This record gives sequence, structure tokens and C-alpha cells, in this order.
Amino acid sequence: MKKDVAFFVGRRFLEFFYNSALKKFQLNDICFLNCGCTMSVNKFIGIIPARYASTRFPGKPLVDIIGKPMIQRVYEQAKKSNRLERVIVATDNELIYKTVQGFGGEVLMTSAEHPSGTDRCAEVSEQLGLNDDAKTVIINIQGDEPFIEPSQIDLLCSCFNQEAVLIATLVRKFSNTEDVASANTIKVALAKSGKALYFSRAVIPFDREAGLDFDFKNYHQHIGIYAYRAQTLAAITQLQPSFLENTEKLEQLRWLENGYEIFTSISNHESWSVDTPEDLKKMLQRLQ
Repeated sequence: MKKDVAFFVGRRFLEFFYNSALKKFQLNDICFLNCGCTMSVNKFIGIIPARYASTRFPGKPLVDIIGKPMIQRVYEQAKKSNRLERVIVATDNELIYKTVQGFGGEVLMTSAEHPSGTDRCAEVSEQLGLNDDAKTVIINIQGDEPFIEPSQIDLLCSCFNQEAVLIATLVRKFSNTEDVASANTIKVALAKSGKALYFSRAVIPFDREAGLDFDFKNYHQHIGIYAYRAQTLAAITQLQPSFLENTEKLEQLRWLENGYEIFTSISNHESWSVDTPEDLKKMLQRLQ
């Protein structure tokens, strides 16, 4: 009986300490799995894939954003995370490699043949000898979000308090109807538990009664930052491209189609991503 009471009190103390830490570091977003019932010790490594030969914006990681290359902006924001033990840039380009070294960042060279940032992250994980590691979590940080909020990274890490979580990502509420209707934004349908049911470029769920006159506040947008246990990352990059993935051009559908669960957290932050030179121009105008 005394042992049971001691265990209960100890667990409550850890939960209180954890929740206090979240408040201290201003993690004011919502993690569906932040219940504290399983305290799992994990190591978190942030990897920033940085490919030079972008189709829509070649050399994007090196473009200047108020006196610093974009890859440096992303790296410095990621380093502000309270949860990441290391931040590593994964590139296939010598100029990017030397640029990261120049500002004191950690960088590894990877193959130029990778079809996605996930595959590039998997190579770094393999280089670090983590393919069989279920306690190390790899955070795939988008290299085109120079002002990513460090609290978003910490929020994503918090999902792995539950050992059952193998893959997680972030979503946010849409702020207008036009973005929901656009095929360039990725919509995600969620279960009540926070698991992703499906991702699509189409409007999901489709409101049969309202048609196109739907309420945008009922829809969630996918934010393209992923986290995976290193062991899981090695496994999912060995899967063959699937029908759903090829149809929607969304790699995460390959994982769902093969039975992997993707857990989500809701972020209140709006992301600034740079996909094209026009996006960069708009961002610089907003910063003036």
C-alpha cells in the first residue's frame, strides 16, 4: 500500500514538474498526448534537410534574409529549442556545407539522389548509427522556414512522452476559406485522439450540406514538420511508394497506407515558408 502511494505521489510530482516547465518555456500550444501518464526518456535530434537544386527556387538555402543566409536563420531558430540535443544540417551541396561550417553550425554531406527530406534525414540517422534506436527521435525541420518558432519544435517533441508514438507532426486551424479551398495547402482530418485519419489537397471533410460555403474554422492545415523515432524512420524510408502517395503527391500517405499511425499536435503559430522567389519577396516586405 505504501509503495502504491509513493508511486502515485512520485508520478504526480513528475507531471507537475513537466507541466510547470511547459508554462515556463511558454509552450502554449496543444498536444493531444500531453497527459503525462507515461514518462518516457527520449533524446531529440533536429535535422534540417537543405537541397541546393530546388525546382522552384534553386539555391534557396543560401538566399539572404536580412543579412543572413536562410539556412542560418533556420539553424539559429532550431538551436533555441529547449528539447533538441543537436541540430544538424543535411545537404548535398558543397557551398551549403561550407556556409554552415562558416557560421559554426553542424553539417553532414548526404546523397544528391534523395527524393525527399525524409530520406535525407534517414541517411543522417544512419550515419549516426541510429537505425535500431527507438529512444532517439529525429525532428525533420523544414529548411525554408527561417522564422520557425522554437516552441513548435518543443511541442512536437512533447508528443513522444507516449512510447506508442512513432511518428508525429503539427497542424493548425485554418484562418480563411481561400486557403482551405486551395490545392496548395494540405488538409488533414483528425480523430478525436489526435491521430491523423487522412491528408489531402482536397477539402476534407467535404461538407455535403454546405458545399463550398463551408466554415473554415472546422478545418485543419498540415504544418510540414515531422518527427519520427529513428528506428521508425529507417523502416518507413524502405517502403515502396504507394497509390495514395502517388495520387496526392504526399509522402505521409505512404506511411498511413502501410499501417503507421501519425499523431498530431495543434499549433497556434502561423508558419512563414519560402517556396518561390515571390514568397521571399512577400516575406521581406512583411519584415520591413
